[in-house]
Amino acid sequence: MTTTTDFGRLSVPDLLCTSALDRDDLQRIFDTAAALKRGREVHTDVLRHKRLAMIFEKDSLRTRFTFEIGMQDLGGSATFMDHRDARLGSRESVKDMAKNLERWAHGIVARTFKHKVLEELAEHAGVPVINGLSDFVHPCQALADYFTLTERWGDLTGRTLTFVGDGNNTCHALIHTAVRLGVHIRVCSPEGYEPNARVVNEAMRVAAATGSEVTILNDPDAAADGADAIYTDVWASMGQEDEIEERNGIFADYQVDADLMGKAKPEAVFMHCLPAHRGWEVAQDVMDGPQSVVYDIAENRLHVQKAVLALLMAR
Repeated sequence: MTTTTDFGRLSVPDLLCTSALDRDDLQRIFDTAAALKRGREVHTDVLRHKRLAMIFEKDSLRTRFTFEIGMQDLGGSATFMDHRDARLGSRESVKDMAKNLERWAHGIVARTFKHKVLEELAEHAGVPVINGLSDFVHPCQALADYFTLTERWGDLTGRTLTFVGDGNNTCHALIHTAVRLGVHIRVCSPEGYEPNARVVNEAMRVAAATGSEVTILNDPDAAADGADAIYTDVWASMGQEDEIEERNGIFADYQVDADLMGKAKPEAVFMHCLPAHRGWEVAQDVMDGPQSVVYDIAENRLHVQKAVLALLMAR
């Protein structure tokens, strides 16, 4: 059984950052993801004969597999281009690549070191461009994170999510998305490793209208106190491999362990975008414990990204 269900459209032509989405967009993504998750076998014509180009400068497990499987589930196909040895723009201009790809594919997913490369792709490509991760933000991850929480709790308004660790691309995406959903977000980092001030200031402006709170702290215990969810990520992201030893020392007091989880609400969940380093940013017993929803999130990357594909490419 197949269907050509029309799930609607997003208010934007591309997905580069969740800061460009409004609450209606976010709800449409979550509703579509839920429908696709329930009816995986009955939506196989949504992107029939559509083609997705995937350009990756960085390694990937979840992003690559879920976009490829997602296109197959929706009736389309995906072609992977490995650019780890030659970054975008090095062999030919980003503009020329975009103008070529738009002639062959109906959408582009790119995982890049520099966010400006994604912006340049989107500027010149006449097809939707989706951010599969950049140095600035990781929007698909944040969408899967909050979708997972909505499955568990429904409306997230007034819930508190605490992020403990480096103020990195995942952290930025969590902040952008939280304030549009009415979620209170706390970010706890060592001094000097806080999230980008521009991201925080912009989020605070949005929060003033949505009732969210954005709090930046350096004390993990204070950040975890009464939280509904505790989130962490690796202390050194891809491209920061030469800083691993230094960062492991700086972040040593920011591990999410049983004691820190104990500061949160009894029903609080533990979240991680993966890959995880057990014994570093998260203790083994927390990562594999009953409060952990990390594999639920990983599963939901598939359903959320299918929703994004359907809402951007089924035209």
